[in-house]
Amino acid sequence: MIDPIPAVVPAGRMSAGGQPVFDLGHGFELRPWSSADADVLAESCRDPEIQQWNRPGLLSPAEAAAKIASWRQRRLAEQAVIWAIAPLGDGRPVGLIGLADIDLHGGSAEFLYWLLPSGRGHGLMAGATDRVSRWALEDLGLHRLRITHSVANTASCRVATEAGFALEGTMRSALLHADGWHDEHLHARVQGDPWPADRSG
Repeated sequence: MIDPIPAVVPAGRMSAGGQPVFDLGHGFELRPWSSADADVLAESCRDPEIQQWNRPGLLSPAEAAAKIASWRQRRLAEQAVIWAIAPLGDGRPVGLIGLADIDLHGGSAEFLYWLLPSGRGHGLMAGATDRVSRWALEDLGLHRLRITHSVANTASCRVATEAGFALEGTMRSALLHADGWHDEHLHARVQGDPWPADRSG
């Protein structure tokens, strides 16, 4: 009989305790979304860039509130964990970052993220990706994190590169966007990869 391979991360580790809050510096933090943020989430669906690259559909404020509530349940089920990027002190979110498709047994997860226009151009997303990566690999204990994006989405490619995610290749015709099928870049970070020097402090 072949012994089964043990889980990379034991079940229950991610759901134990509350969702962590992280200081990003420069007056911003990562915190859980709340029902009070529903109008921001609904607003994000009307942003052309977010709609193009993240395909969220359109949400009413009530639907957005229900989605935020579902994120808490998904974290407790150890399926995903989603943060708001917001000014310190429960400020209005300017973006979202999270891990989805979490496989604790296999030790992997995939990033998702976006910024509203008010959050763009300040380097927030690369810093947020770095911070969530450190939590996922060092604290939670995952082995591999990945970022996928359309090859036309240069902003997302820049975030992945600045956060130290190596470009592993191009997946042909991998995701359907509103304007047709897009090739996608696959970036990844695994345990033991060096952290970006300018974010190592």
